[in-house]
Amino acid sequence: MAQGSSNADWMGSLAPALSTFPLAHLAIPGSHDSFSYWVDEKSPVGPDQATAIKRLAKISLVKKLMKKWSVTQNLTFKEQLEGGIRYFDLRVSSKPGEVGEEIYFIHGLFGIKVWDGLMEINTFLTQHPKEVVFLDFNHFYAMEYRHHIYLINRIQEAFGSTLCTMEHVENMTLQYLWEKSQQVLIFYHYPLYQEYSFLWPGNKIPAPWANTTNVHKLLQFLETTLGERAQHGTFHVSQAILTPRVKTIARHLICGLKNTLVHRNLPMILNWIKTQKPGIMGVNIITSDFVELVDFAATVIALNNLLLEGH
Repeated sequence: MAQGSSNADWMGSLAPALSTFPLAHLAIPGSHDSFSYWVDEKSPVGPDQATAIKRLAKISLVKKLMKKWSVTQNLTFKEQLEGGIRYFDLRVSSKPGEVGEEIYFIHGLFGIKVWDGLMEINTFLTQHPKEVVFLDFNHFYAMEYRHHIYLINRIQEAFGSTLCTMEHVENMTLQYLWEKSQQVLIFYHYPLYQEYSFLWPGNKIPAPWANTTNVHKLLQFLETTLGERAQHGTFHVSQAILTPRVKTIARHLICGLKNTLVHRNLPMILNWIKTQKPGIMGVNIITSDFVELVDFAATVIALNNLLLEGH
């Protein structure tokens, strides 16, 4: 399979035998804070931020600097999808004080409207009918019941019959989804999932978080949590990301996340990925910041060839 931007149809291009493997056994590239390629410096600071940050952000320079730490991706949804990303980590919020129920992506600052992002993803899926995406709505801010209903209705409106109904994780193979023309798995970390057949509970997709700035600790954590992975009944996300602490941000305020943590450590993270194997106790979904800086997606996708050995 060709590398680079030609990963737009990688699921459809896998060796035919792999389309019968459960998706939970395949290696699938994902992005962390997937929507944060655009955040609005002019918007109020998000309700996901600490009070101290909200106070500081009244200074316009602080917001500019916040942007350097809020942005964890450079690529739009379309560009990520074309590059092979199939799992999206989504945090959403209403805008406090705004009339109506509009929901936005959020990471420190507000991003685009969720609806616009869903439409962009849906356009890609229509053009690439064999590709399947995981949309993981895992953080909700400033959202009441009415906001959730609004968001769930938007999800249904955007994807319609391509939404995959919740059932045994082991049944979810590419072949099975192709037969049903389903392409979208929605994970919804809020009790309302119980009322909709197309919402999967968050516990079906654990994503343990190392919360460290130290790449050695991160890799140790990824190893440990893979070893503890449930053999059946869930997907699994390995978050190959380093998390800045407040003091990291203070010390490297001007540089931003990419220059401080990501650039320096991506090669080691990529080397770890290259030593992995998908399968029952192996890696499944792997997420990263700034997925385009290295051949991240292609490296993850290539791991699937290991499943063919002895097949």
